[in-house]
Amino acid sequence: MNAKHLTVRGVPAPLAKALVAERRRTNKSLNQTAIDALARGLGVPLGQPAPNGLEELAGTWTKQEAERFDKAVRAFEQVDDELWR
Repeated sequence: MNAKHLTVRGVPAPLAKALVAERRRTNKSLNQTAIDALARGLGVPLGQPAPNGLEELAGTWTKQEAERFDKAVRAFEQVDDELWR
């Protein structure tokens, strides 16, 4: 399907304000912001998944840090049978 040019009239002020705020937050054009919002709202994937803000944290632990974390949370994996009676 070819890309379509659409005109949207009568955009309610709160929606327009939210689109402009999102445009500023993402530093994208208003057009791209509207396309992204429509795609998310309609569940239409357009390539890359939406960022969740955690990308810069992914893979930043050393092996030793990961092992320390796993050891620290290991107790949470234990189920106390007395509590579940």
